[in-house]
Amino acid sequence: MMADLIAWLLVIAIAAYACAGGTDYGAGFWDLFAGGAERGKRPRWLIDHAMAPVWEVNNVWLIFILIIMWTGFPAMFQAVFEAMWLPLALAAVGQLLRGAGFALRKPTRRIAQRRVYGAAFAISSLLTPFFLGAVLGGIASGRVAVGTPASADAWANPTSVLAGLLAVAATALLGAVFLSSDARRFGAHDLVDYFRLRAWIAFAAVVVIALAALPITRNDARYVWDGLTSGLGLLMAILAGVCGLATVLFLGRRLHGWSRYSAVATVGLAVLAWGFAQRPYLLPTSLTVSQAAGAAHSLRWLGIVTLIAVVLVVPALVLVYRLDTKGRLEPLTDSDTSSAGLPGDNL
Repeated sequence: MMADLIAWLLVIAIAAYACAGGTDYGAGFWDLFAGGAERGKRPRWLIDHAMAPVWEVNNVWLIFILIIMWTGFPAMFQAVFEAMWLPLALAAVGQLLRGAGFALRKPTRRIAQRRVYGAAFAISSLLTPFFLGAVLGGIASGRVAVGTPASADAWANPTSVLAGLLAVAATALLGAVFLSSDARRFGAHDLVDYFRLRAWIAFAAVVVIALAALPITRNDARYVWDGLTSGLGLLMAILAGVCGLATVLFLGRRLHGWSRYSAVATVGLAVLAWGFAQRPYLLPTSLTVSQAAGAAHSLRWLGIVTLIAVVLVVPALVLVYRLDTKGRLEPLTDSDTSSAGLPGDNL
């Protein structure tokens, strides 16, 4: 029972990271496609101000995922990182470049350097969720097992590619929905409809990719397909679709607060659908939860530490998100970062 509980905590942590971190990735996606320096000035201004208070906080969920994996399920951790070290390494590099690009772009005054930092932030925001989605697709398709050697087939296969594209589209949806609400909060009324349109486009992309994934999943990831078309997996998938349609409706009626909740529910329920579809396996169809579980005393201590984290850390994270959406947290200004001008700044 403890192993099953820890496994579901892992799924919940993945869902939380997909929603929280996914929103930031989505903002970076729209930063990439905002246009040139003049055309993209206003959208990028909003992205900088909206992300600044919480972008580092969202990575806490990724830390939870890694700790639960290597402590609770070391066999799974070894198998995944051994077979898919390349996409995971590329995702980690993307995380570093993305954070560095975002952190350094604002205080930098040299236009050429701002472009370099902005490109690093935006491109990494697209590639990182793609590689993470590709890893999940490789796991779902059953290409990863204990002892599986590293190979391109583990993550560069039809299921992985579509999962990566779906991850990018889902983050774009989250980013656009939240930015549309943030535009109103920051008084950038010209950007409300700008990002609302992009949210609809992203939702259409999610639907197209999901429909394209149906026959491929059926042929390439049969076990997960069976789980998604029956029982609780099917129920979660249907609820995710309903929440997605509700997001479109809320955006149309300019109910921005509700659209945020429904967009998060769409992505979170989709992750839960995958979790229900894959059970009792962590690596279909070779490694079950009980087979992958670590030592009993390790699971007990992990459960205790996780409980403490839930009591102490999660409420603090919820409070930070709440304060941010209410506009109580303000990003650092240029004077705060001591970004003094330098000769040639405008070059």
